[in-house]
Amino acid sequence: MRRIYLTIVLLVALCYGAYAQRAKSVILVYLDGGPAQTDTFDPKPEMGRNYHGNYKGVCQTNVEGVVIGEKLPLLATMADKYTLIRSLTHGSNAHETGHYAMITGDSSGGAVVYPSFGAVISYMMKDSYKGILPCYISVTSANSRFNEGGFLGNAYKSFDTGGKPESKEYEVEGVVNKHIDRKRMDSRMSLLRSFESLEMDKDVIDSLRDINMEFIWGESREIFDLNNEPDSVRQRYGKSRLGQSCLVARRLVEAGVPFVNVRTTGWDTHKKHFQKMNSMLPDLDRALSALISDLDSRGLLDSTIILCGGEFGRSPKVLWEAPWNGGRAHFGAAFSYLVAGGGFHGGKVLGATDKTGEKVAKRPVSPCDLIGTVYLLMGIDPYGTLPHVSEGELPILPSLLDSKKSHGLLYEIIDLKKPDNEK
Repeated sequence: MRRIYLTIVLLVALCYGAYAQRAKSVILVYLDGGPAQTDTFDPKPEMGRNYHGNYKGVCQTNVEGVVIGEKLPLLATMADKYTLIRSLTHGSNAHETGHYAMITGDSSGGAVVYPSFGAVISYMMKDSYKGILPCYISVTSANSRFNEGGFLGNAYKSFDTGGKPESKEYEVEGVVNKHIDRKRMDSRMSLLRSFESLEMDKDVIDSLRDINMEFIWGESREIFDLNNEPDSVRQRYGKSRLGQSCLVARRLVEAGVPFVNVRTTGWDTHKKHFQKMNSMLPDLDRALSALISDLDSRGLLDSTIILCGGEFGRSPKVLWEAPWNGGRAHFGAAFSYLVAGGGFHGGKVLGATDKTGEKVAKRPVSPCDLIGTVYLLMGIDPYGTLPHVSEGELPILPSLLDSKKSHGLLYEIIDLKKPDNEK
């Protein structure tokens, strides 16, 4: 059975041939906990208070006929720069399962633990990426254990910066320590050399030390120093953790880092949902709109994919009763993502939900469809394989080959034409 499976993978891959890389980097703005699609990218104001809750209004965007949540006025002014996917679905209401699906694209239910798509991109670019910074960086921490390398190994998992980018000095794990200046560091390195054995390969040691010192004290250190940015820019992103993390992401992309994961927490709003959203949504609006416009003004949006969403959405119907007191539950049946740049079209809406937002009504999109499309734009064959230490070559996205789990790559909203031989 496995032989037949891999034969199908090979035949599909041969039909595709070589892939031209459209995008150079990916920024994933991950709303950990699950954002409410009806309060953000798929509002349902006509359904009454049991559905729209405290947010009856909407923002008309600069694209005719497209509206988003009333708390996102800045994003509304630039809808021509992004596409809204309103029909994502994987059916799971569990955080762990939802994370795994949206971070790996794997919904096969098999025993093999797949790598995150950031790890896959890191692996695929291991020979072409020459930067001293890690290929895959999480600001400030990975979403979950599914940001690890899976069966590819820990060499490809994300480097977590830690620290607080919104603070006066952003202390990046292993790079910036405000208590250690260059003079003190040089003194420590001199002491270290005095302990080294004469039998050690000095050339190898010096080479590795030079790389580490460049990482800590070279240009890479400056990338994380947000004090190099005008205060007006930092204000535009917002002085919050999310805002300054998005600014770090822009600087990392400018430095050529292929995959940046910006994780923001607090979106698991079972209780007092609207009280929390009153501050969290404006924060998201400011940070994400600044990121999109900043990349665009610097000529980087065309080569940088931006994704924004979480592991699932939240229940369209508000839970007014105690103990929820106006909360929204987990909801994996139908939710939304914003995508922009790197070959994704702007000013579009893909898919639709029914009048209550509880079911996908048009063009369902599975996690593997979205991630496979990202691979495509990054010049990676979404029907290719990855090496497993004991299983041999495995498909990058097994769910993409299953007609019950995949609804097709998102050619409707990208610059690439669908091959004639693809179903």
